[in-house]
Amino acid sequence: MIPLLRRFLRPYRRPIALVVVLLLVQAIGNLALPSLNADIINNGVIKGDTGYIIRVGAVMLAVAFVVGVCAVVAMYYSSRVAMSFGRDSRSALFRQVERFSLRELNDFGAPSLITRNTNDVQQVQMLVLLGLTMLVLAPITAIGGVIMALRQDVTLSGLLLVIIPIMIAIIAIIMRQAIPLFRSIQFKIDRVNQVLRENLTGIRVIRAFVRTRFEEKRFARANDDLTTTTLKVNRLFALTLPLIMLVMNLSSVAVIWFGGHLVNSGSMQIGGLTAFLSYLMQILLSVMMAVMMIAFIPRAAASAERIQAVLAVEPKIVDPPGDELAHIPPRLGVVELRDVSFRYPGAEQPVLQDISVRFEPGRMTAIVGGTGSGKTTLLNLIPRLYDVSDGAVLLDGVDVRHLPQDEVRGRLGIVPQKAFLFSGSVGTNLRLGREDATDEELWAALDVAQARDFVAAMPDGLGSEVDQGGANLSGGQKQRLAIARALVRQPPVYVFDDSFSALDAATDARLRAALRPITREATVIVVAQRVSTILHADQIVVLDGGRVVGVGGHHDLLATCPTYVEIVESQLTAEEAAA
Repeated sequence: MIPLLRRFLRPYRRPIALVVVLLLVQAIGNLALPSLNADIINNGVIKGDTGYIIRVGAVMLAVAFVVGVCAVVAMYYSSRVAMSFGRDSRSALFRQVERFSLRELNDFGAPSLITRNTNDVQQVQMLVLLGLTMLVLAPITAIGGVIMALRQDVTLSGLLLVIIPIMIAIIAIIMRQAIPLFRSIQFKIDRVNQVLRENLTGIRVIRAFVRTRFEEKRFARANDDLTTTTLKVNRLFALTLPLIMLVMNLSSVAVIWFGGHLVNSGSMQIGGLTAFLSYLMQILLSVMMAVMMIAFIPRAAASAERIQAVLAVEPKIVDPPGDELAHIPPRLGVVELRDVSFRYPGAEQPVLQDISVRFEPGRMTAIVGGTGSGKTTLLNLIPRLYDVSDGAVLLDGVDVRHLPQDEVRGRLGIVPQKAFLFSGSVGTNLRLGREDATDEELWAALDVAQARDFVAAMPDGLGSEVDQGGANLSGGQKQRLAIARALVRQPPVYVFDDSFSALDAATDARLRAALRPITREATVIVVAQRVSTILHADQIVVLDGGRVVGVGGHHDLLATCPTYVEIVESQLTAEEAAA
């Protein structure tokens, strides 16, 4: 936790120092007030000196005013520092996650990353806020209170040797029970977020398979687990306050009892007894604040560890250092996989083995194969979403590992297997491809993607709202908008990962016909499940078990590749296949 606090609080050293000074003044003022009050009782009230009462009373008002101003200003700057810490740490977490490759994202998981950027940051932020006030003020007040109590009466101060250890022991016993519970709460919050996110994302599947009751029970188990743990912690704290108040009240009774005897014997004045009572309360309240603050530390420490775990990860896929950066080649659009093999982290067998394929401008290359043959994985290697285990992926003759990631991905127009749209308008989603695209260019891309009709039918056309994930659109509409988004970019390389699966045969045919003139000079790579989509491709690559088992045209593969023949015969008649 210390490295995290040091990292994000270093820029705020001056306001933190100001807070410490203000709290020191506040503590001194609080310690001075009981002594001034004792002077008024001893030298003013008892002796009947009204002028003395007014003079010292005015000083007390001035001290109280200064204490109040210091408290307000200290809280203001403490809040600013704590909120700034939260802002900076959330921003750093988000920027770090943006740098992650798919490998790191899969390692942490989306629900955990969301919790770390929200609840975990909030826990540490709360510790910073309370630490700048309570943890600074409490020890100053406690130490000063002990000194001032000794000044009032050394004999009566002996009660502190009994009272303070009892209070610390009570709170320590309760904290010993609470700390393990605090550590487990964050993981239980992760679990609730995970179940909730799965339910919201998969609501259609849940309803389609009539699993609503089952999911309700699953969420209830995770929720009840979190609730039970939180209730245990709250019950412990509910027990803490009455016990502490009991100790404080018994302490007051003991001080009055023994102090009364001292006053009666003339060893102590009444004003001194009232001042000692005030100092006793300040000491006990400070001890209570300090020990109660310790309860926040384990939970904040657990949260800080989770935050630091994200910030400490060095992404596996990074831009090359300056001395290894290759000369950026012209934007030709030539993509080559040379002896490529790839295995996922922890996997026993590689997903792809010895893949050597070349994709050239002006040619459409289709990739086909059975489920699990590695088609999507192969495409993920081209934009460097993963790095190859062996071999190299070349873009315009240069290994993509020697080029900036932005440069590699800027040359690709990717339409992923699962079309995803962001909340906003149709126009803002299309301009993700190119920010400076004009409305005319957007409509032209929509024309090619066969999406003009339904976009034009929307109330505001390009300005029509799109819900998060495109929830207010059908699967085919989302796919067509995703295709249009790639066309707006006008890249030298187009990558379509099974991007026509949600389209009917007629729309598919019209879209492919409209694509040909637009992509005539570009490299086009298509992964397809429907053979009818790629019958006329210039080159077809057949994958089976992560290996290339055939490369060539449709008719050549029918004669030489049994795997391709099997795929074709499962979808087309003999007449259609021979056409």
